[in-house]
Amino acid sequence: MAFTFNVCEVFEVAEQTERNSAKFCRRVADKCRDSHTRQVLLQLAGREEGHAAGFAAIRKELSERECPPTAFDPEGEDTLYLQAMANDHVFNVRQDPCERLTGSESPEQILQMAVELEKEALAFYLGLKAAVPTASGKDKVEIIIKAKMRHIGILNQELSGPNK
Repeated sequence: MAFTFNVCEVFEVAEQTERNSAKFCRRVADKCRDSHTRQVLLQLAGREEGHAAGFAAIRKELSERECPPTAFDPEGEDTLYLQAMANDHVFNVRQDPCERLTGSESPEQILQMAVELEKEALAFYLGLKAAVPTASGKDKVEIIIKAKMRHIGILNQELSGPNK
């Protein structure tokens, strides 16, 4: 079954993934021994929360033309599918992110894990973009994709910074 989504649905899911990401960053920062890495993670969490709010604002401003129902879906199953994908495959909300850490990771390993999660999110949104028709706001998905790319860039810059 081929799914198509409108940009409102994608932004709604983006809001959730940003909240999941912020929660992840804060939980890992709480466990992080390195103060600089902890600060980077907390700053990233703040950016994620800012993006969630920004995505919510964008979604509220989208036109009805960009957000038509993509199919007869009275139960909202398309959106539930997107949310499940975001919750299970981008930032798994059913698993404590700290369970992935042993406590002996270096700051570089923690940041590299964050980069990998951002890459997973980027791949998710690139795939979603292909499932949004042009008339349903496909171009606006690029806002989310660029935010993910910026996060990857920030984390990579941190990994290769002057102290590395």
